[in-house]
Amino acid sequence: MTVLTYALLVVLLATSSALVLLVLLHKGKGGGLSSMFGGGMSSVASGSSVAEKNLTRITIAVGVIWFACIVAYGLLLRALV
Repeated sequence: MTVLTYALLVVLLATSSALVLLVLLHKGKGGGLSSMFGGGMSSVASGSSVAEKNLTRITIAVGVIWFACIVAYGLLLRALV
């Protein structure tokens, strides 16, 4: 395995962990498991805040990086075999 393969694995592991954390940071939209455990009981303004919008943008950016790493890693492994 080359240095590029190991670098892609490190980035892939980092983005995977970041995606899990970022998705868990999002506010529940109701109707799911979060409302079953009392998350839907709070009466907060229905508009989304700037922090929530920025969190969504960061999550999408990390998701795109994660997807690019998956594709690059697959192509790299295919070229090595």
